[in-house]
This record gives sequence, C-alpha cells and structure tokens, in this order.
Amino acid sequence: MYKVNVMNPCSCFVKNGLADAQDFDTKAEAEAAAKNIMDKMQAEFCQRHNFSVSEQFGTYTIFIKARS
Repeated sequence: MYKVNVMNPCSCFVKNGLADAQDFDTKAEAEAAAKNIMDKMQAEFCQRHNFSVSEQFGTYTIFIKARS
C-alpha cells in the first residue's frame, strides 16, 4: 500500500476539497497523485505558501509552509 499525505493543509487546500490522505495500490499511482496535487496547488492557490514533497518507504508527504 502506497500513500499520499498532506501536512498542514491551508485554507486554499480545504476550500478546493482535496483529500489530505489517499491510498494507492502502486508506487506509480501514488507518485502521479502527489505530482498532480503539487501542480494544482502551485498553479491555483493564493501563493502565500510554499509546497514541497518527500517520499519515504512508499509514502509521499506534501508539506505546506507559509512563505517567509
């Protein structure tokens, strides 16, 4: 089982109705989902946050941090 988790969801994330945790059968599906979420956030969100993703043992974690 592979996972995509979003840490510290911002209001833009919540308003878009995106899921903060998802499970996938393959690593490729999880990686594609993480990339799609990152692309959507970078293109459509309010630009008050920075986004990064890390992968560890099949779990992709997307971090949302306020811009400094």
